[in-house]
Amino acid sequence: MPTRDKLLEVIALQTEVAGLGLELDLDLGRLLDRVVKRTLSLVDADGAALEMAEGDEMVYRAAAGMAEGSLGLRLKRSHSLSGLCVAQGRALCCDDALLDPRCDRAACERLGLRAMVVVPLRHHGVTVGVLKAMSKRAGHFEDRHLSLLGLVSQLVAAAMYFATRYAPGELFHKATHDGLTDLPNRSLFLDRLHASLAQALRDGQPLAVMMLDMNGLKLINDGFGHRAGDAALLEFARRLVGGLRQSDVAARLGGDEFGVLLRPLAADGGLEATMQRLAAHLDGSFAFEGRLLQIGASIGAACFPEDGVDLSRLIELADQRMYRHKRGLQQAHA
Repeated sequence: MPTRDKLLEVIALQTEVAGLGLELDLDLGRLLDRVVKRTLSLVDADGAALEMAEGDEMVYRAAAGMAEGSLGLRLKRSHSLSGLCVAQGRALCCDDALLDPRCDRAACERLGLRAMVVVPLRHHGVTVGVLKAMSKRAGHFEDRHLSLLGLVSQLVAAAMYFATRYAPGELFHKATHDGLTDLPNRSLFLDRLHASLAQALRDGQPLAVMMLDMNGLKLINDGFGHRAGDAALLEFARRLVGGLRQSDVAARLGGDEFGVLLRPLAADGGLEATMQRLAAHLDGSFAFEGRLLQIGASIGAACFPEDGVDLSRLIELADQRMYRHKRGLQQAHA
């Protein structure tokens, strides 16, 4: 049986989720992030993930600890313990992933995972995903860990029900889109980047990753309140989408951070010209309750294959170049 202290942790998580729901109208993406982070201490795990069943794949929609860099990771349902959990609708435990034929051994080796437990997440009577806890140590998990994760999975399932009570199909959308702007969130953006880079490696066609920081949000929040800040974010998102092609992907990564996937790259002037056009489209004032508020963007980008073939490296380079652009704008206005 779980200890009293661990049961109190579950109650504390339940209180957090209730508060989160009242504050955010059950923003499912943030809820899932909160759950996986609390799962680490709850079962003394090195990593945790929440995977959704999408077609014949299991997709990481929230991750923490050793799994944090794996958002968007896709596993075949037929070759993973998570997929088996969905098929059977019951909790499963693996003592050693390197020896267990039910596991995707290659994926486990990449993560450094040796032991794991997975419990089903049910929505409208259907198992739609799993909550997974991971350990670097073989044989780490016991029955008490399964019991605790089972309690958490029931909590998440109840939250999912209320967050998507109008239609079961909204579950995927709420888990993969930003609640304010309705743009893809970080999880879905990384998913699209993984898929596009894999395709680019096969066909040799270039792509670009752009990272953007919205300029002016803090001044607006401080001077006019968060309603004005939300209006600014919505206007920025509208302009961002309006300045891109249908084949491009724009996402809100969190706070005032946005990302863009450009594929294929535009032939008219190249990436630099695209960035300049987009910056001009994003910069400027907008009206809010009789006032003109100013917004703009700092932008950085990295290209495949010129800047590398590793996704993490491309994102890091684009981020560095964005901050360099931001510093240049700050110096120009100093």
